[in-house]
Amino acid sequence: MPNIRRLDPTASPLDYFGSELRRYRESAGLSQKELGDCIFCTGSLVGQIETAHKVPTREFAERADVALMTDGFFSRLVGLVLRSQLPTWFQAYAEMESNASYISTYQCQLVYGLLQTPDYARAVLGVEQKEKLDEMVAARMERQRVLEREQPPVLWTVLDESALYREIGSRDIMRNQLAHLLSLVGKPWTHLQILPFSAGQHSAMMGSFTLLRFDDDPDIHYSESYDRGHMTANPQVIRERSVGYARLQADALSERESASLIARVMEERYGEQPGPGACSVA
Repeated sequence: MPNIRRLDPTASPLDYFGSELRRYRESAGLSQKELGDCIFCTGSLVGQIETAHKVPTREFAERADVALMTDGFFSRLVGLVLRSQLPTWFQAYAEMESNASYISTYQCQLVYGLLQTPDYARAVLGVEQKEKLDEMVAARMERQRVLEREQPPVLWTVLDESALYREIGSRDIMRNQLAHLLSLVGKPWTHLQILPFSAGQHSAMMGSFTLLRFDDDPDIHYSESYDRGHMTANPQVIRERSVGYARLQADALSERESASLIARVMEERYGEQPGPGACSVA
């Protein structure tokens, strides 16, 4: 008989998911291959997830719920599993972000994580993450599900103009990323302003930061250093950063002007251009 690895379901969300998947599958009288056939994957993948060697995707979880008739159990659990793949120091912030009713963020170099396309996120995360890149990208996309809720948080982003010009991944990736930003125009709970180069010195010269507001809890200020996040509910910090953010909004382009700038950069910098061998026709 094969040596079946037994998991400690209390060790991590991933171990719990794997042990429960095995328990439900065996209760249904299915082999790993038979379950894989039901949910359009290999039996090997089922085995890897059951032994916590592979992180399940949301699609896998949803299909497993249907095949095993678990009433959405795995779909509810997979969010916790994916969040556990985030860096340990970032997990507390991600939890608070998911519960916030109002998110105000200034980003000086990159598009905010909740607004990134998968390819853009992969290019950003791939600089430091090589071994678990798929899992990290999936975790970042899972964070974005907060914007799809029936009652999503208000998200107000002030993005430095430099982030539009910093080519992340490739020209195609950037074109698609800017197109995604433009697709947000007109959405009632998502707002985007560009802080132009012409603004000069401004109230966020120290770098990116985010303010989280909650219905029943104190506001949180969040910023990052190289390898850790810093959160505080200090009222004086919240007061100062709230005023600073209001000044950023005042210095930034209007939402309509911001959309026009994004469209112009997308066309002029990342649009289709003739190849090196092409010649103009008078």
